[in-house]
Amino acid sequence: MTITFSLKEARRIALAAQGFGVRRPEQPTALHLRKSLGRLGLFQIDSVNVLARAHYLPAFSRLGGYDRTLLERDAWGPTRERRLFEYWAHEASLLPLDLHPLLRWRMARAERGEIGYQALKRFATEHRPEARAVLDRITAEGPLAAADFENGSSKSGWWEWSHTKHALEFLFWSGSITTATRRGSFARVYDLPERVLPKAVLDLPTPDAAGAQRALIERSARALGVATASDLRDYYRLKPDEADHAIAAEAEEGVLIPTRIEGWSQKVWLHRDARLPRRVSGAALLAPFDPLIWERSRTERLFGFRYRIEIYVPQDKRTHGYYVLPFLMDDALVARVDLKADRQAGVLLAHRITLEPGAPAETLERLAIELDRMAAWLGLDGVRIGMTVASS
Repeated sequence: MTITFSLKEARRIALAAQGFGVRRPEQPTALHLRKSLGRLGLFQIDSVNVLARAHYLPAFSRLGGYDRTLLERDAWGPTRERRLFEYWAHEASLLPLDLHPLLRWRMARAERGEIGYQALKRFATEHRPEARAVLDRITAEGPLAAADFENGSSKSGWWEWSHTKHALEFLFWSGSITTATRRGSFARVYDLPERVLPKAVLDLPTPDAAGAQRALIERSARALGVATASDLRDYYRLKPDEADHAIAAEAEEGVLIPTRIEGWSQKVWLHRDARLPRRVSGAALLAPFDPLIWERSRTERLFGFRYRIEIYVPQDKRTHGYYVLPFLMDDALVARVDLKADRQAGVLLAHRITLEPGAPAETLERLAIELDRMAAWLGLDGVRIGMTVASS
């Protein structure tokens, strides 16, 4: 039997699954942060720092002004305090430690040269000795960043800067090294997993690939609430041959329930534990890489909101701005804001606010509250607003 939901119901299911619609804590703690990350399954990492780095923002959208050092301690603190590790999941991501065994099949495929870009794959074959030399140096010397290999090492004069970066990426993909910490301008510092991650995590049994893929699909479905097969695959970047068997198996077990959403042509799956709240209240600014909206076609299907990040678009051809955050109000995306943290002037700059068609009258008032909250969280003295326009 197939369940049918209206589009508004599907939206509320998705928002509840992503942690929206609940009261924010007065003072967010490490436990609140870990629960939020556990619900989402990952925080995507991105190096753009015009506002705040991407991995900090999803928790702010859901919890409000939490202490960012709590996330940094969980991600890059001493081994005994680690709760997260870095790996390629959706994109480069911070992930809960219990996902480590579920991604070892991907590490094994990278180690065999079966995945990755062409220059990286070659380190599994003809350039394996070079990768081994990089690994040996990290083993002997301890944590190293790519810059530490610049212009070659005294022991290996044939190294080239780009060659070394490819070798490090291969070793990272294959799980031979991991991120020990981040340095300076957010450069990754690599070390051996056994010197970074808790032994209890590394000792967890490794499931077979099919079992791990099933577990990843279940996590995707739980985080999305209601989703197409393409949505489920996208969450942890699974290919059809890695995901479709898992979706079928989870459906057979009753974890995924066949569903129809009015107006959608695609087959849809509902996680059996998904909630349908009577209403969703609240407001949040969403990072471009927030898991609620990172899959742009899903965002358009769910919210009727066409969203593209315009960082790489020439300035005179941008529609909405450089670093634009959609504004979620209750169960709708009602505006978008081009934001920059002007740290020198001590203000949060809202270069341009674009109101969506049909945005409620209270949109600007509620957006102002969220902008003030974000400025305070970033340690800025206030907000400066440029132009406000209505979307045509």
